[in-house]
Amino acid sequence: METILIIDDEKNYLVILEALLSPEGYEIITEDNAINALRLIRETDLDLIITDMKMPKMNGIELLEESKKINSELPVIMMTAYGTIEMAVEAMKKRAYDYITKPFRNEELKLTIKKALENYRLIKQNKLLSDALSDRYKYGNIIGKSKPMLKIYDMISKVAQSRASVMITGPSGTGKELIAKAIHYNSPRRNRPFISLNCGALTETLLESELFGHEKGAFTGAIAMKKGRFELADEGTLFLDEVGEMPPSLQVKLLRVLQEMEFERVGGTKTIKVDVRILTASNRKLKDDIDRGIFREDLFYRLNVVQIEVPTLKDRIEDLPFLTAHFLEKFQPSKKKKIELAPDVWKALYNYSWPGNIRELENTIERAVVMNSDGLVSIEDLPDEFSGKQEEINVDRFIPLHAPLQKTLEQMEEHLIRRSLKQCNNVQSHAAEMLGITKSLIQHKMKKYNIVV
Repeated sequence: METILIIDDEKNYLVILEALLSPEGYEIITEDNAINALRLIRETDLDLIITDMKMPKMNGIELLEESKKINSELPVIMMTAYGTIEMAVEAMKKRAYDYITKPFRNEELKLTIKKALENYRLIKQNKLLSDALSDRYKYGNIIGKSKPMLKIYDMISKVAQSRASVMITGPSGTGKELIAKAIHYNSPRRNRPFISLNCGALTETLLESELFGHEKGAFTGAIAMKKGRFELADEGTLFLDEVGEMPPSLQVKLLRVLQEMEFERVGGTKTIKVDVRILTASNRKLKDDIDRGIFREDLFYRLNVVQIEVPTLKDRIEDLPFLTAHFLEKFQPSKKKKIELAPDVWKALYNYSWPGNIRELENTIERAVVMNSDGLVSIEDLPDEFSGKQEEINVDRFIPLHAPLQKTLEQMEEHLIRRSLKQCNNVQSHAAEMLGITKSLIQHKMKKYNIVV
């Protein structure tokens, strides 16, 4: 529940505002003395201040200044019966969130309060981002505390201590290599090499040479003996990224090495024995490739002793603030200059589909930092797709012509709420932000539709 402090020396206004706002789900604290109000601001976790401008002993402008010393981000809405342009300008210069005159319109006041609270919620989230993340939510550079990631941490801790081959699956950009590194650096092999190779980035000849090495003169350009990745990874871990791209002829050779842990360099006759743990990754559905005859079934089961499925960014959207904080810190040009995101930027990030997953988020934040000039990232600093207009819903296609209005609207509302909660792993505040409503409103709607999470 969000807490609002209202200060006015006219007690009838305190009664009116409390009666108006309490039914909205807010916790209301009232005070008719600005000096006492300052003590409350120091001692209470507030979300918003609404203060009168004209008060004895300390006026609203002075209270605004003092409150900013206590919490510079806490929004303050000024109200007065003596509205002038000069007073409005002065209040806004002192960083008031907004300025309203008495008598006010109830719905306009409610809307102003709602916007102020949403803005402060995002600011608090932004402040959280700059803090160091707890180690229990990280394995190396893996960041997140969502349920899918906590499950992955649990799997990492279990498989790291074994010799079992692990296949890490998931779409491109989800951080599969980070998972592989986490397994290695939390294993007994942590002090031995971690060697990686992208199987989809090389031709068949070069891939064989990279895997097993080659002798001098083995092929044109082989001007010296070269150790392969298996040899370099001896007593450590070899990570084969995009293993599904490996040609069938090499799959046979890889299977033999996995079975015997020995091989010969290209162009060589000497058998080399190694002790290597194999981790692999693929963004393909290898079982489909098995059915099509382009990936060996026996190799698949040799590699897929344990499978870790890495979620998309959308499936772990509650990790967005932590990932964003990491990338902001990574790319900000100066540690002294703190870069923050405007509220509409946060909303755009939450609502975006992230087809490129974490890699796309990293690129987006890097671009925003480069394009930004004043320390506050705006929507204009993001790629064009973040500010594009939403597609118009084809009502004629999805809703029958004679559908009853009220029932149809309620069904759509319930569906949107359930979908947003599912997308945000039942984190109500994130689902509310995705829908552009307050947490208290989504809770009210959940109760209405008997939605239990």
